[in-house]
Amino acid sequence: MSDAPWWRSAVIYQIYPRSFLDTNGDGVGDLPGIIQRLDYVASLGVDAIWVAPFFRSPMADFGYDIADYRDVDPLFGSLADFDRLLAKAHGLGLKVMIDQVLSHTSNEHAWFRESRESRDNPKADWYVWVDAQADGTPPNNWLSLFGGSAWRWEPRRKQYYLHNFLSSQPDLNFHHPDVRRAVLDNVKFWLDRGVDGLRLDAINFCFHDRQLRDNPAKPVESRVGRGFSADNPYAFQCHWYNNTQPENLSFLADLRALMDRYPEVAALGEISSEDSLATMAEYTCDQRLHMGYSFELLTDDFSAGYIRDTVQNLESQMTEGWPCWAISNHDVKRVVTRWGRAGQAPPAAWASMLTAMLCSLRGSVCIYQGEELGLSEAEVPFEALQDPYGIAFWPSFKGRDGCRTPMPWDDGVHAGFSAAAPWLPVPDEHRALAVAQQERDPASVLNHFRAFMQWRRDQPALRWGDIAFLDTPEPVLAFTRSLAGESVLVAFNLAERVVDLAVPVVGEVVCLQGHGLAQGVLDGGRLRLPGFGVLFARVE
Repeated sequence: MSDAPWWRSAVIYQIYPRSFLDTNGDGVGDLPGIIQRLDYVASLGVDAIWVAPFFRSPMADFGYDIADYRDVDPLFGSLADFDRLLAKAHGLGLKVMIDQVLSHTSNEHAWFRESRESRDNPKADWYVWVDAQADGTPPNNWLSLFGGSAWRWEPRRKQYYLHNFLSSQPDLNFHHPDVRRAVLDNVKFWLDRGVDGLRLDAINFCFHDRQLRDNPAKPVESRVGRGFSADNPYAFQCHWYNNTQPENLSFLADLRALMDRYPEVAALGEISSEDSLATMAEYTCDQRLHMGYSFELLTDDFSAGYIRDTVQNLESQMTEGWPCWAISNHDVKRVVTRWGRAGQAPPAAWASMLTAMLCSLRGSVCIYQGEELGLSEAEVPFEALQDPYGIAFWPSFKGRDGCRTPMPWDDGVHAGFSAAAPWLPVPDEHRALAVAQQERDPASVLNHFRAFMQWRRDQPALRWGDIAFLDTPEPVLAFTRSLAGESVLVAFNLAERVVDLAVPVVGEVVCLQGHGLAQGVLDGGRLRLPGFGVLFARVE
């Protein structure tokens, strides 16, 4: 598999620029801060970075509301800074992926400012404008993910416009060919600049149902959030008509045709639909996206059976495409807390086991900054909240600020992140897990993360092999990865207690017990896995 494209099996390190490193003392991270820490990122043994939005924006949704797709917001630096970032990353052997938010813009984008002025200007139909019903109410029952109606009244046009997210994030009308051409031209701007890949935000939201049909109600027992709070009324509907429309497939083919003009670039789509796994399979076949990921492993659901069923479900449907898995990102509670023990500090072995588990699944992997340190979710008091989602749904849902607090580089007052008070507070428990502290400890989560990534790089079966699950009882997740006659047995103890397991195979063992490497022989019979233990065995 030496000729496999770089993105197959890649470990992609997600950087949230606001919270990575501040170099100008304004309390907000910036592109020069990323440049300054790229040597650290390269030392982790990852293959690529994914940089969350840094484009011009009023920051109502912290960059996911774009006002200019072709420029860097001064908060983060300049285009010249991005070019320097790209050059340094490439010099370190790191690929660079950037976010592209195609389905919607900021209401401060020049396109929207023109579109809202009248019904007959050149961009009048570039957004989704609809007349009110006879009683003045919105045209249908579609809801915004951030709460309330997905329709906002615009007095200039005396019409409603669609916003699947914040009201300041109007949805583009992808049914209009000029919109599709303009969006692809913006993508081309960054491909020409030399980026290696795109992470496509909410890519299944580009098109809406032309007939504007109402979404049907969802049964109470099925109201489970995937990337949003389960008590959000958004969960009360089956979202059949406001996203994931069949016309999107043609657009994805056009996007892929553009990207195929650039060697070795990759598209990773974020997908959240009523059946995200089926949509992932559909969106990654027939020369569409290279990879897709969903929120299935970014929820509170956690058990060996749940992980096994989720991966098997996708494997049964994804016959052509390539999956990408994530268990943490900038939108959900950090995994060591979300899947951990309530109110207890997670042990180092727990964080290391989760990394090993994620990086052993078939597919590529996204690692969120701080995951390599075993960071827990931060408790951010209401008065310090920045996330409009959390402010709206407090106190039952505290939003996304708890996973977005600054990266701790040392144990100083601002954790080495900034010379000024940061935009979000740094919790004390994160200072204790800072990079500088863990660098000095050979047994730290950080150093075992590096050791595992270095070891994984030399395991072809783990990187590209097929996957087949074993029928093991809770709390053990076990499967084999097989490639070109080599088979590796992998087993994870997802609990803190010791587990005895029947393993009727023979082979050579490399065992990540807790999170320390050891070697041994697997002779068939029973195996004892310590709490959060991991087994890797080359089996005959």
